[in-house]
Amino acid sequence: MRRSIVNDPDQLVPQALEGLVLSHPQLLELEAEHRYVRRREPAQDKVGLVSGGGSGHEPLHAGMVGRGMLDVAVAGAVFTSPTALQVLEATRAADSGRGVVQIVKNYTGDVLNFRIADEITGDDDIETEIVLVDDDLATDSPDGGPGRRGTAATLIVEKLCGAAAEQGAELSEVAEIGRRAAASARTMSLALSAGTPPADGRPQFELEDHEVELGVGIHGERAARRGEFTDADGLTDQLLDPLLEQLGLEQGQELLVVVNGLGSATQLELGLVARAAHHRLRGEGLSVGRWLVGSYVTSLDMHGVSITLMPLDPQTRQLWDAPVRTPALTW
Repeated sequence: MRRSIVNDPDQLVPQALEGLVLSHPQLLELEAEHRYVRRREPAQDKVGLVSGGGSGHEPLHAGMVGRGMLDVAVAGAVFTSPTALQVLEATRAADSGRGVVQIVKNYTGDVLNFRIADEITGDDDIETEIVLVDDDLATDSPDGGPGRRGTAATLIVEKLCGAAAEQGAELSEVAEIGRRAAASARTMSLALSAGTPPADGRPQFELEDHEVELGVGIHGERAARRGEFTDADGLTDQLLDPLLEQLGLEQGQELLVVVNGLGSATQLELGLVARAAHHRLRGEGLSVGRWLVGSYVTSLDMHGVSITLMPLDPQTRQLWDAPVRTPALTW
């Protein structure tokens, strides 16, 4: 059994949110009743941005609240969607009169509760647009079903939409920027070991020493197949091979590349993956225009990594480069 730093497991999420807000008092406020975090100084006369989902993926989503990204982030319990009432109150808090874009990872509970809240906000005369993020290549299926899961591209969508809203774009334009980003980005993940829910203390799955979980989900979902454990270059190839095949990129295409730790991967390990990705992509005739390397969309303490590729154009590059100040991202 793995030990965790925790008080009452039932109070884990609210106490962690309180700690985040207390440690960033210049940026954040906590609305404890409905468990959402908002900007301390809400921007006026702009499209609002709200996102959220189950906890356990920190710093997503609350760590992305601030100037140039989200106005409000709403948190459910670990790996559990926030309720429709939470989403409703968070959406109301994000509205300054020009409508609200709701950024939603494609998980059944998240989608359902955001849509319920979306219907109710119509009665409040709050105009809303939902942007669905579904970048997980491992769940791409030609025979229907719930579709691809939303994973690390969520932070890209939050960043681009946040910049557009900060620059005064209209509701429909902000939503369209997010949808284009979600449609063009793809992510592949692998895990060397599973995450451990704090209330349970047992890993969500077990692997043999020679195995990796290739295509693992950020809720600890098992993958459709196992990969072979090898060195950092080989593991990076196992992530990039399906991404490059799916995206079919033309030589010379400029990319945004996110190398994302899933919880307990060290910065040294992520550096090795970034190095390998750089050399592989350059060898494929592609250009990495922008990088983000770190642990941003996690799965508790899962030991693993994901790579997200998204083609860049002048607009998305400008929005990515736009100033941002949040607990997790600042430039």
